[in-house]
Amino acid sequence: MEAFFSGTFASDFGKDYPLRRPRDHRPAVDHNPDDDRQVADERRSLLGLAAMALIIGAATGCVGAIFRLLLAHADRLRDAMIAWAHGHAIWGFLTVVGACGVATLVAAGMVRQFSPHASGSGIPHVEAVLREEIPPAPFGLVPVKFFGGILAIGSGLALGREGPTVQMGAGIAVFAARVCRLCWADSRVLLAAGAGAGLATAFNAPIAGLVFVLEELVQRFEHRVAIAALAALATAIPVARLLLGDAPDFHIGPLSYPSAESAPLFLALGGIAGLLAVAYNRTLLATIAVRDRFGGLPIPIELRAGLIGASVGMLAWFAPELVGGGDQITQRALIGHESVGILGGAFLIRFGLGALSYAAGTPGGLFAPLLVLGAQSGLLFGAACRLAFPALSIQPEAFALVGMAALFTGVVRAPVTGIVLVAEMTGNVTMLLPMLGACFMAMLLPMLLGNAPIYDSLREHTLRLERQIRQR
Repeated sequence: MEAFFSGTFASDFGKDYPLRRPRDHRPAVDHNPDDDRQVADERRSLLGLAAMALIIGAATGCVGAIFRLLLAHADRLRDAMIAWAHGHAIWGFLTVVGACGVATLVAAGMVRQFSPHASGSGIPHVEAVLREEIPPAPFGLVPVKFFGGILAIGSGLALGREGPTVQMGAGIAVFAARVCRLCWADSRVLLAAGAGAGLATAFNAPIAGLVFVLEELVQRFEHRVAIAALAALATAIPVARLLLGDAPDFHIGPLSYPSAESAPLFLALGGIAGLLAVAYNRTLLATIAVRDRFGGLPIPIELRAGLIGASVGMLAWFAPELVGGGDQITQRALIGHESVGILGGAFLIRFGLGALSYAAGTPGGLFAPLLVLGAQSGLLFGAACRLAFPALSIQPEAFALVGMAALFTGVVRAPVTGIVLVAEMTGNVTMLLPMLGACFMAMLLPMLLGNAPIYDSLREHTLRLERQIRQR
């Protein structure tokens, strides 16, 4: 690890190497052959990085696709178990609660025993590594994230698949860089590319994967990072689609272009999403703080996670459609098949369930649960607007779609990623302009209220965890 951050490697951090020198108008006698050799070396280095990114992307696409397939099987297995259990009264209830609790307990135990940085989303850890704040994790993180994520999300925790896939893609890239003995500057480029391939695979959204790398991970445009990310995406998505198919993750009916009169309504939706984002961030961080505050009690981490899993199992017994990653909930909201009468209650349950699930300390991301809440809140707002303004011919499903991008933007503060992600996942570009207005408001209000982006706050928690690990 120290080799990544020592010597001349540290001075290369963040450089963007040009492919071509500016034309030199000086006399030929001043020409320095060393400059030509340096340019040639830089081109060979870039070509090597691109070749490695192609391999890393294919590996990430394969691992991410298998991860998604196993999560789908885990969801079906959980639903089948609940259906069977309802025919066995109290023993069935205990079976569901016990199975969910044990699965969560085992996932948390794997994290504590083998790879503490596999806890939670993983994206804050990737960002901290890219900023040279902590060293990359050993390759053992990848299998812990893979199997721990299947157990945790499959048990019904309201967590997303994208965080584990992003961190696994970054882990694959770090492993490849170490095998090839690359310097930190090159390793950093491949790490960002692998992480972007992971996000793209998780949501079948290649352009969003590229934007995520540049907007959220490195937060600036770097030619070498962009080229490596493009290369990784060029192989990750085809490999993943061989296993998953090439259809968008969500289906939505035809939407009309919104009228100018409805523009203020989308701005209002963005404002509501911004306030909800502040509440979500504070709730999530408060839940983590409560968990950490009681960390000194003589209760094993695994037992606390198991109790959370058991409580989720109780909810699954009564409302199996409300647990898990939530893609089916988002889909119902996008086609308007949610009853407005119960939508508000379902939103509140998912709001609290997301924070509780993240506090379990198992592998699992935030993106997918955010999309659920965004779709639900947008559908509720759209239904209310249709009742209040019947002359505008409002489609509540359009507000559900815009709400997904708006809440994501308010929580993460990555508006372009959110807009592109939702457009690719639904295959819909009709609502791009309303999404721009809603995301503007959803980003403005949290910033005015002094609320930090969620991954900045979680990265600080990751750094504290790193200090605790070093002190052991």
